Amino acid sequence: MEKIKWCFKLKEGLKIVEANERLSKSFFEQAKSSILRAEKDLNDNDILWATVKIYYAEYYALYSFLQKIGIKCENHACSILATTFLLGEESTKTINEHKIKRIDAQYYIKLDQESNVKKMLQEAKIFVSKYDEINSNLSEKEIESYRNKISQAR
Repeated sequence: MEKIKWCFKLKEGLKIVEANERLSKSFFEQAKSSILRAEKDLNDNDILWATVKIYYAEYYALYSFLQKIGIKCENHACSILATTFLLGEESTKTINEHKIKRIDAQYYIKLDQESNVKKMLQEAKIFVSKYDEINSNLSEKEIESYRNKISQAR
């Protein structure tokens, strides 16, 4: 809970704003597009950029949820933390694992990672699909409940 409070204090951290269905859909389209680009990069044997795009596909899917309920945040760690706070650990397990792998791929080049990235891509497709389901099934009552929960954590 202390970390959530810290995220509200950051200049580009958590902010409660008006829920934005249009922005939510736009971010979700970016998630789907990033999955396709990651798949293309993987097929082209560009492991680094496939890994980066997999992470961003997941982040855009997660951020589409936050936009749908009216939470703005320009800090990835805080966006993930807020989603974990609202939806539980299981909802962000994959993105947390892939964030570490993305950092490793960008800064600590490793060879022979193709099979790992293929697995990541499959996990990312499931992750994005789950957020599509979450977003599609959100009721106004649930949105209000999430907004209240995050407001109380400030």
